[in-house]
Amino acid sequence: MSEIAVGQRVWGIGSLWGKIAAAAVVGLMVLVFFTARSYFETAELQRGQSRVTLYRSTLISALERYQHLPFVLAHDPHVLRGAEGKGRDALNRRLASFAAEADLDAIYLMDRTGLTVAASNYDQDLTFLDQNYGFRPYFRAALGGERGQFFGIGATTSRPGFFIAEPVRNSEGDVAGVVALKLDLSSLERAWSDGGETVFVSNGDGIVLLSSEPSVRYRALEALTETQRHEIEARKQFGQEPLDPLDWGRRGEDRVALNGVSHLHVTAPIPGSDWTMHFLAPERDVLTRAWLVVIGAAILAVMISAGGLYLRIRQVRESLAESQAARRKLQAANIELAREIEERREAERRLEKAQSDLARASKLAALGQLAASVTHELGQPISAMKNYLAAAELDAVPGEQNETYARLSSVVGRMERLTQQLRFFARPSVKGSDQEGLGPVDLGEVWREAFALIEPDVDGSGIQVDAALPDRPVTVDGDRLRLEQVVVNLCRNAILAMQMAPRRVLTVRIETAADRARFSIRDTGPGLGGRTIEALQEPFVTTRASGEGMGLGLAISAEIVKEHDGTLTARDLPHDAGGGAEFVVTLPLTNRGPAPA
Repeated sequence: MSEIAVGQRVWGIGSLWGKIAAAAVVGLMVLVFFTARSYFETAELQRGQSRVTLYRSTLISALERYQHLPFVLAHDPHVLRGAEGKGRDALNRRLASFAAEADLDAIYLMDRTGLTVAASNYDQDLTFLDQNYGFRPYFRAALGGERGQFFGIGATTSRPGFFIAEPVRNSEGDVAGVVALKLDLSSLERAWSDGGETVFVSNGDGIVLLSSEPSVRYRALEALTETQRHEIEARKQFGQEPLDPLDWGRRGEDRVALNGVSHLHVTAPIPGSDWTMHFLAPERDVLTRAWLVVIGAAILAVMISAGGLYLRIRQVRESLAESQAARRKLQAANIELAREIEERREAERRLEKAQSDLARASKLAALGQLAASVTHELGQPISAMKNYLAAAELDAVPGEQNETYARLSSVVGRMERLTQQLRFFARPSVKGSDQEGLGPVDLGEVWREAFALIEPDVDGSGIQVDAALPDRPVTVDGDRLRLEQVVVNLCRNAILAMQMAPRRVLTVRIETAADRARFSIRDTGPGLGGRTIEALQEPFVTTRASGEGMGLGLAISAEIVKEHDGTLTARDLPHDAGGGAEFVVTLPLTNRGPAPA
């Protein structure tokens, strides 16, 4: 085949695969775009939820800051006297002082008709004195004996504010007047505006009360009905504002259009009112980031495709150049290769047989050694036990019978100690005549070493560890490795107990009291079910399914603690504290120096 023909064939195949690759790339880019858009949209909504929560907290803080003040003023003797028509000049000065200290727009007292009889702005041009606010909802609510709250544009000052009112009662308990304050929220709006984000608050009628965008303020999310307008005009809530509807429309659950621009929309209710906090994030930011991801993916795809195409063309050219020269050598090499393959297969079969024979021999040797050791160690005690039992059956003298049983008890004890040491103990007991192996041990170091062993289990089970260690070493006399075994056993029991728990927290505390050290481990599992530590530390007693444990961990732990002159206790934790179980190891503190690092 000529080089031109080969080139045409390669070009034809390449053109077909190029079209398929182009279609695949376009489909992949569409998928990347929608995936990136969904991801960034979710992230933006989550950020919006956090931001609206923050803005809501600032508003609630501003509104609740002075909630107590009208109640306090309603019980002030000067205010009571002013409601009875006494000392109103002094009350004006007193209210002015309070308003200046609290940074309030105004504090004023009204009689039962709504006429203002005392005000903090008595000496200003736009004073509340002699003004009647009986039409305000907050006045009517306070006159009825309840707290009144209201947002509106001032009828006197034409400035917006939040009004809070309380009834002033005389000595007989009757409402003699109403004391109210006006809170200016313009500084809060300025702070929102400085943040550079679109946030506003609407009331139950859908009218924007507060906003970071001045053009949105006192506009309606939807066109108001005639009934709504009459009610608002009766309250004189918004003065001469036209309350025109915004260019506002919903485009889905989390999207709105404001002035023709699509936004992500997050809301949060304001407790104690019919207000709603709105946070808007331009959707174009999400689309911009999604397109950037698509562009980046496209560039990467083009680079990978170009590199792959270059390598493929180079490979084809090299293969064509080498094929003619290698064809004759290949025929001869095939014969040699077939022979070598057959020889290698035969060698592999011999190797596999040898490995299988070796593994079987190793297993048989290990089993033989174990069987010989167990038979040798337990054979003589078992034979002696049988002999003592036979002697006990023939022995009719009580004294000798007791001696026989004592011997039998000794042999049985020896068998028990042998099996325990054979199965679980790699070292002899630390408690001896000279207590060899004991030394000063820092319990904090014990916990750190034990945690290094159980950390994979903790991470794999999704458990949160809450460990509080003292600043100074807590030192006891003991064998560090065996104390680590106690901590590992208790922690693993806690980890297994929390496998099905909805909340998984392992709590570790190391404390001292008098001359004792206290090491406690808590879990949030199902608890002990009312069982005592004595029952739990019995060998082969376990609450786990078959195959998940032999019930020896607590038994071994209790024995080790006992060897260290300590105690191991356990209890169920109350449900109101989260439930679960607590195991506490108590050990005597050492009089020697701290353990070496």
